Amino acid sequence: MTDDTDPDVDRSEATEDAEGDYQHLLTLPDGLRAELKEPIGPIETDAERLLADVDGTLVAVGDVVTYHLLEAGRAPDVALVDERTEREAVDEDVRRTITAETHLEAVNPPAEISVEVIEALLEALSRDEPTTILVEGEEDLVALPAIVAAPEGASVVYGQPGEGMVHVRVTDDHRERMRALLERFEGDTERLWTLLEERDE
Repeated sequence: MTDDTDPDVDRSEATEDAEGDYQHLLTLPDGLRAELKEPIGPIETDAERLLADVDGTLVAVGDVVTYHLLEAGRAPDVALVDERTEREAVDEDVRRTITAETHLEAVNPPAEISVEVIEALLEALSRDEPTTILVEGEEDLVALPAIVAAPEGASVVYGQPGEGMVHVRVTDDHRERMRALLERFEGDTERLWTLLEERDE
């Protein structure tokens, strides 16, 4: 898991033009940043080889990851993109490709997890068609709740800057590890668990 947020950047900049208010849920504490830079699963550099190991729901977190999977011929069941990579705007070809079928939008400021992005994630997971969520702000941290929310055996794929794509095959052990990490965030973890449980009802 990687967090590209610069602690010296005003986090409100990413959402200053957003319409309406977003509902804050969790904030990444500074003490957890280094731990999240360690990949949760194996790193793959070839999208086709990665896809050969995918059996079930596919969730992509990140613009470049989503682009490579699409170029390899597989639309993720859920993709979260913010039109940026490593704090820079993605090039136009990538932007056009990944946003061609945007179905949902959500505000999620850097270093945070919002109620809005969790609700969008859960809605996308419940759909029968591939769904792209365009995030205003930053989508990186949504990989954590995505691993908790995705069904058993699903694949959650996110980018590891300078190395490739991290492929997490969802198991109970992965879910428990992500829950433990999310419990260490600042904010309302109880509400997060309630949102996730409501999906299962």
